[in-house]
Amino acid sequence: MRIRLVTPAPPRSRAGNRATAARWAAILRDLGHRVDVSVDYNGEPADLMVALHAWRSAEAIAGFARQFPDQPLVVALTGTDAYRFIHSHPEPTLRSIALAHRLIGLHDLIADTLPAEHRAKVRIIYQSARPVGPRAPLKRAFRICVAGHLREEKDPLRPAHAVRNLPAGSRIRVDHYGGAHTSEWAAAAQAEMTHNPRYRWHGEVPHHRLRQVYVRSHLLALPSRMEGGANVISEALVAGLPVVASRIAGSVGLLGPDYPGYYPVGNTEALRALLLCAESDATFYTSLEAACAARRPLFAPERERAAWISLLGELGTDR
Repeated sequence: MRIRLVTPAPPRSRAGNRATAARWAAILRDLGHRVDVSVDYNGEPADLMVALHAWRSAEAIAGFARQFPDQPLVVALTGTDAYRFIHSHPEPTLRSIALAHRLIGLHDLIADTLPAEHRAKVRIIYQSARPVGPRAPLKRAFRICVAGHLREEKDPLRPAHAVRNLPAGSRIRVDHYGGAHTSEWAAAAQAEMTHNPRYRWHGEVPHHRLRQVYVRSHLLALPSRMEGGANVISEALVAGLPVVASRIAGSVGLLGPDYPGYYPVGNTEALRALLLCAESDATFYTSLEAACAARRPLFAPERERAAWISLLGELGTDR
């Protein structure tokens, strides 16, 4: 079967959408299908379209539906689809959702954002990750890893703000990995490093290097204001790295409602208290490790592969 996989992220991009597209393409090829990955659609024949991003891929989705109205169409919902564009740009976003035969969600709560008539089309496919080997956190400091681009949705400097003016005895350090979407964000991160010795922005790094960072870290901090189901959570959990996260649906839908490592979105003081507790309270830190370990099987590669087999079977395209 020929599959057209559309993602708004260009080749060689390190954006999450591109990483997801690359992983899904590999799974589908391994299942025996021919997969063409592109950022747009120009009428090429395909037996199935899988489009990431209901709003950004809206033209490609509509074009495929016109060209091949009888062929199955799958739309993967991103965080900005579910928590921004469905409200700010409802016409193209809801049109894509309506045209889709199935909708992919990356976390358990994504269907709650949709009109009721479309919720039955949602299938959850957790993003998988592969182990990186045994963790060996650095002993000279208590390392907090932040893995995310500097843009408004990520609230990227919240961990840096949280570690300003900590008690002198704290060994907490924040290492931030991710590109700046604007020069203003880059300048803000540079300024923070000038005044905050506990924070270091490393910029965008290759994925293999980030995986090694997980091995040397004590915590992953995910401060986002919105997420569609962050792959960094699955990578951290598979690496055995506990997570602290803002309490948003995209993280609760992956970590579960009772996870002990949440703080209110944008609340610097609450995040500071959480980080200090993780550093100083061994019982609390162990509870984070145990809760993460309990969720780890959700992100096994074989589970993601099985979810795709099931979805293709529903669509009658598993041949």
